[in-house]
Amino acid sequence: MGISNEDARLTKSYIFVAFVALFLGGLLGLLQGLNRAGMLELPTWLNYYKVLTAHGLLLVVVLTAFFTIGYFYAVMSHNLGGLLPKVRKIAWTGFGLKIIGFVLAVIPILMGDASVMYTFYPPMAAAPIFYIALVFIVLGVWACCIGGFINVANWRKNHKGQHVPILSYFATGVFVLLFFALLPVAVEVIVLIIPWSFGWVKTINVMLARTLFWAFGHTLVNIWYLTATSAWYVIVPKIMGGRRWSDTLTRVVIIALVVMNITGGFHHQIIDPGIAPAVKFLHVFMSLAIGFPSLMTAWAMFAIFERTARKQGGKGWIGWYKKMPWGDVRFLAPFIAMVAFIPAGAGGIAQSTNQLDQVVHNTMWIVGHFHLTLGMSVVMTFFGISYWLVPYISKRVLTPQINRLGVIQTWIWTVGMVLMSGAMHTVGLLGSPRRTSFTTYGDNATALSWNPYLLFLAIGGTLLVIGVILQVYAVINMMFFAPKGETEFPIAEPEEDGSTTPYWTERWGMWIVVMLLVVAMAYVIPITDFIVNAPPGSPPFKTW
Repeated sequence: MGISNEDARLTKSYIFVAFVALFLGGLLGLLQGLNRAGMLELPTWLNYYKVLTAHGLLLVVVLTAFFTIGYFYAVMSHNLGGLLPKVRKIAWTGFGLKIIGFVLAVIPILMGDASVMYTFYPPMAAAPIFYIALVFIVLGVWACCIGGFINVANWRKNHKGQHVPILSYFATGVFVLLFFALLPVAVEVIVLIIPWSFGWVKTINVMLARTLFWAFGHTLVNIWYLTATSAWYVIVPKIMGGRRWSDTLTRVVIIALVVMNITGGFHHQIIDPGIAPAVKFLHVFMSLAIGFPSLMTAWAMFAIFERTARKQGGKGWIGWYKKMPWGDVRFLAPFIAMVAFIPAGAGGIAQSTNQLDQVVHNTMWIVGHFHLTLGMSVVMTFFGISYWLVPYISKRVLTPQINRLGVIQTWIWTVGMVLMSGAMHTVGLLGSPRRTSFTTYGDNATALSWNPYLLFLAIGGTLLVIGVILQVYAVINMMFFAPKGETEFPIAEPEEDGSTTPYWTERWGMWIVVMLLVVAMAYVIPITDFIVNAPPGSPPFKTW
């Protein structure tokens, strides 16, 4: 058990790029937030939409992809006996492909030829090089997924009849989702958008393109969530000094999230025309069904908290919470992330309801929801992971000073995100649109009523950039300057009296078939309808 220098170098490279993306994306986010609040006028060479596109790409794609892959490759190295040499080569190939893709994507964005934002909805069209860059990114992520499958398959071959270690089981679920979720967006980009952007075809089927994107985009959100959940189930209990909840329940949650995830894409398209109400209803049902494994997670986690705290002397109905390690940033950051997921999940349920989505869909409410889910539930869990993962791969230790800095950073980030996300939710309910720079609409009274709330958005964004700087400093310190030493890879054992995990949980081939059947049930008929009864296509538009 441990990590070799070669494996550590791989993960360290992935994590380093992730936090560089956090730093750059955070600075761009501040510019964007100050502009959206009417407190900063951006120059024409760096306008709001250019900043918004770069901010989304850096944080939604670069940060999450590099952190997730680096983290899970460290997991496999630790508890699968190290990475196979060919798997390491595949991971480095994926690293190179993704770096090439991101560099190629940034060039047209900076030149003002790709202000199409993270979702790159047609009929807005970027320069063709932007979409070619996306192909490189997809190929890079696919390579990493295949490397993960090879390493897990090799372990299973040499350990017949045994259960894959739980964190590598999480990795398998994440890589399965990543691999299949990238298929529709790859089809969208390669088959539809690239020929259209080059002018080889005159029009594009906008309805089909949007649908293929959200078959990927909806799943991507839950890939981040599943990654964060792995730390909640396995890492946090160990840091508390306890054991994790039922191994069977944990694996069932992973299977449920994998099987039901891709089929929720249409709930992002509730207000789109051309989709039958029955299809939307099916996808909303599947989206809401994902709430069940989330509720199972919430129950299991708070049961672990109370049980562990009581074993350590906690008393009373709620007094046991005093025994939780509030001064340990490795616990504090993921705990706040879990709590944030309660309102974030509730907001997601609201947006999956037709009548409520009609009210909030194209407003800042959605932006606030997104920052609450990604910016708190996911990213704060990533921060908590970094305080043990970075020292572990760097052969260094977490010092009391950096831990204290991490606690301060966690509270700054929490306050900043609550202020910013709260302001976004509020102005969204008051009608403020998303995807627009600051405007008063000719001093319209309704638009002017948003300004007091937008001030809190600016304050929150400023606090978040302070949090970004502190977090990046902590990571660089732990990676290169902290004292040398051994850091534990914290993996909690299951409860001693837990039931035996059934082996059907290891039948990934069966679960993938079930997932594909559910996906076919949800997508074959509507996509066939979009192709056979295609609406009039659209030529490309440059709206900036």
